[in-house]
Amino acid sequence: MARLRNLNIIDFTRNYLNGTIPVEWATLPLMNLSLLGNRLSGEIPQWIGNLTNLKNLDLEANQFTGHLPQELGELLNLEILHLSSNTFSGNLPVDLAKLNKIQDFRINDNRFNGKIPERIFQNWTYLYRLEMQASGFEGPSPSGIAFLKNLTELRISDINGTMSFPQLSASKIWRSLILRNCGLSGGIPEYIGKFDLKYLDLSFNNLSGAIPTTFQNLRVSDSMFLNNNNLSGPVPDWISTGKTKHIDLSYNNLTWTSHDSLDCQQGKMNLVGNSVKVSNLQPATPCLELLQCTQRQSSLYINCGGRSVHINNNGTTYEEDSESDGASNFFVSSNKNWAFSSTGVFMDNNNDNDAYVVATSSLKLSMPDSDLFKDARISPVSLTYYGLCLLEGNYSVKLHFAEIKITNDGYGSLGKRIFDIYIQGNLVWKDFNIRDEANGSGNAIIKSTNVMVTDKLEIHLYWAGNGTQSLPVRGTYGPLISAISVEPNFSLSSGKRTKIIVGIIVSVSCLIFLLLSILWKKGWLGGQTAKDRELRALDLRTGRFTLRQIKMATGNFSASNKIGEGGFGPVYKGLLPDGTIVAVKQLSSKSKQGNREFLNELGMISALQHPNLVKLHGCCIEGNQLLLVYEYMENNSLARALFGSEEYQLKLDWSTRKNICIGIAKGLAYIHEESRLKVVHRDIKATNILLDKNLNAKISDFGLARLDEEENTHISTRIAGTVGYMAPEYATRGYLTEKADVYSFGVVTLELVSGTSVMSFRKEGGMHLLDWVQILREEGKLEKFVDPRLGTDFNKEEAIRLINVGLLCINSSPVPRPPMSAVVSMLVEAQTSIVDATPEQIFSTDDFEIQVSGKRYPSSGDSRTKSILVEGGSVHGSTTSSSDLYPLNLDSLYQN
Repeated sequence: MARLRNLNIIDFTRNYLNGTIPVEWATLPLMNLSLLGNRLSGEIPQWIGNLTNLKNLDLEANQFTGHLPQELGELLNLEILHLSSNTFSGNLPVDLAKLNKIQDFRINDNRFNGKIPERIFQNWTYLYRLEMQASGFEGPSPSGIAFLKNLTELRISDINGTMSFPQLSASKIWRSLILRNCGLSGGIPEYIGKFDLKYLDLSFNNLSGAIPTTFQNLRVSDSMFLNNNNLSGPVPDWISTGKTKHIDLSYNNLTWTSHDSLDCQQGKMNLVGNSVKVSNLQPATPCLELLQCTQRQSSLYINCGGRSVHINNNGTTYEEDSESDGASNFFVSSNKNWAFSSTGVFMDNNNDNDAYVVATSSLKLSMPDSDLFKDARISPVSLTYYGLCLLEGNYSVKLHFAEIKITNDGYGSLGKRIFDIYIQGNLVWKDFNIRDEANGSGNAIIKSTNVMVTDKLEIHLYWAGNGTQSLPVRGTYGPLISAISVEPNFSLSSGKRTKIIVGIIVSVSCLIFLLLSILWKKGWLGGQTAKDRELRALDLRTGRFTLRQIKMATGNFSASNKIGEGGFGPVYKGLLPDGTIVAVKQLSSKSKQGNREFLNELGMISALQHPNLVKLHGCCIEGNQLLLVYEYMENNSLARALFGSEEYQLKLDWSTRKNICIGIAKGLAYIHEESRLKVVHRDIKATNILLDKNLNAKISDFGLARLDEEENTHISTRIAGTVGYMAPEYATRGYLTEKADVYSFGVVTLELVSGTSVMSFRKEGGMHLLDWVQILREEGKLEKFVDPRLGTDFNKEEAIRLINVGLLCINSSPVPRPPMSAVVSMLVEAQTSIVDATPEQIFSTDDFEIQVSGKRYPSSGDSRTKSILVEGGSVHGSTTSSSDLYPLNLDSLYQN
């Protein structure tokens, strides 16, 4: 390999390589060195400093040891440095402060020690992601974090000692803020309420006081975890009415008043460990104490994550535990003799529907009672089981484990699941590793201990940040347990035994009745169609309409309500009974998209919810009818507003154009970086940007090309997009990353500023729009690029800033293009610097031609955009482009 003198990328991600990093690589002009998920060992060699071209160094999940060499500080072009899940020790060399281009730095799961050097972070002004979970470092957090204006992801957890709340920039959209188990004390800072977050985790600290009133303005789209603190006061009414999906306030000193439900789970909020008041005149009572047992018992058997299992050798039946929720969930068994509380979401797994119950797929289980180990309950952070109805006495508690997600073969076997086990609040097993204890995956291991129970039994499994997070795939970590058995170490009197038997019979009878009721209600005892069952299985986050409702809304699909025609069928304007105006898209029976593909796509679209994405209200699937119900966009598309015939054009002032640009950027930042379902749109263009009645921008028509679960990678795919907007690496090679959307966004931004379509603009000599803006930039006359319809009524500095952002986004190479979160910062914050794009980096649409149906199309063309699909070097007419769901006529009443 050393003979390949021009080799600049080495990617051995997820192999089974051992040994050390070969010294022969020292002379290669490497830009990307990814060794994630191997068995490489030893220290990082000092000659690493010779790789001065290196931009990406990923050594995550190996067996490297020793101190980090100071020569790492010579990698001045380094942008990504991943060192997680090794056994590095010592401190960080201060030379790392010289890495002023660093953007992503991760050192989770290591054995560093001491305090983090203060000066390192002050120079890392481009850093947007910082991870130090279970790194071994002590608090406090370095004050230099306050200088990181581009930081959108901060993950610090399980540090030694204590720390104070770091000063953070609240002037941008954050993706995730994790300060878990960091010894934080005092109140939660008021300024956190100004944040716009996907994920907030301040759990397992010593935070006190009330939940800040500024949290009314806090925008957390996915999860908020404030559990296991000392917060006090009432649970605010507004906290349950927001859009946050998962809220965990468990184990605080909070109270709430309820006249109806006294459960520890209130809607989407887990409140176990707090207290409830029936009225303001009565004292608060811990909600767990309000659970009434039908009968005290002397034993407990739970098949964690699985169905009821009968063990023949001793006649024991393990109760079913198949509750699927777990992000912020408190669940009580049907006979109320046990419960569990689960906290956390799996990070970076690009999945909006985390699985908290798992089953073995490839492992063969040969141990006794193997049915107990086929399924398991899993949790990302914290999982607590409660025995609620046990008689007072001494018990033998047995915890049954088998690793069924990490395999024994290949790189998957390098995964390490490590967590701590507490029983009755005492740490019993620290850094417990199922595979190590059981001598491999698929083998059973039972851990046993004796416990005195006076009130209730509490078994707590906690992930303290140790172990791998990316093997065999990202999101594989956290405590996992197969079964629990609790048996008495004392004898029972005959009277007690009789009462227990009667209680069991009554409980089982009630359970059977309840199960039959649920099955009938869900239609599993009736005649639902396969299509209906598929739709239910999607767990859509939208509504479902009947065909009768759709007909009433559209006047039985009246021709007067028809507002467009696309390749998939007509589009109708509709009016719902509550006064909501909607757009109904009727998918034609001639469509090439099958029912199952339609259902899968519908499930993904419904999981994407953001103010700058067109909202899907719901769907209708009856017989052969497939209908989608979207919010109605009163002002049609950006393309019609800017480029349509004069009667349809809108007078978009400068402020409106800037807000539209910011809205598009925020929508893309969400689907690229904030949604756990990582999506590349593939067809960002002015016709796919719709405008509501207030001229807010909303992205429509998703290509839904999901990225591979591994970060910093790409997929090779069929080319589905529009000539003039496609990034060069995608148009010519099918190389798809989210940077393809960034390029398209840059084109749309330049169209917004100039008021001119990239498809129709022509200067003398056939000069394209992208060529012209570059010439104006070189001449220092960028203000001439602004739409003449604005006259002088625009902010010159803002206009030039938007143009420069657009130029940066259309860089011919995907690497220098900024992530959309950084673009949002550039547009929103005037002080955020913009890296200039040099002339040779700009890609002109003249740089390639595409052949469609025997004709040569340069990327210019007429005023109508050309949606294309390319596969294997040839180009075909797209069957899934925006023209299929929306009409292409720029003057259509409902344009995309």
